[in-house]
Amino acid sequence: MNPMTQVLLVDDNSADTDLVSDALAQCRWPSHVRSVADGEQAMAFLHREGKYANEIPPDLVILDLNMPRKNGRAVLAEVKGDPVLHSTPVVIFSTSQAGRDVCGSYDLGANGYVAKPGNLHDFMSAVQSIGDFWLGRACLPRKEEA
Repeated sequence: MNPMTQVLLVDDNSADTDLVSDALAQCRWPSHVRSVADGEQAMAFLHREGKYANEIPPDLVILDLNMPRKNGRAVLAEVKGDPVLHSTPVVIFSTSQAGRDVCGSYDLGANGYVAKPGNLHDFMSAVQSIGDFWLGRACLPRKEEA
């Protein structure tokens, strides 16, 4: 396993971004977290365009659904429809627990869906659970090994 898993966090809420980064840093599995604030930036990052040209492709994307410019549903559909990106695992991390959002995300190819809890302790625990599974237990596809 690559000792430093690359994570792209896509969320327009800077407080949530900080909390997710902190929670992943507390996991026993090392990761490097990069974050962007909307779906357009996410796609530029994933395609390594513009200011993201020299970025390392992520091994995992943690994606919020409700964002400005290009929402998480559109990003998910684009990632899973792209022959280069489709194998990149995408975990939805959203405040929505609506069935249409959960089912719709899986229909678009999400690899997981975790609802953001409303309190700090549960929020941190949820992110650490994502980290424990996706960073420590799951076998992630590596672009250099494909």
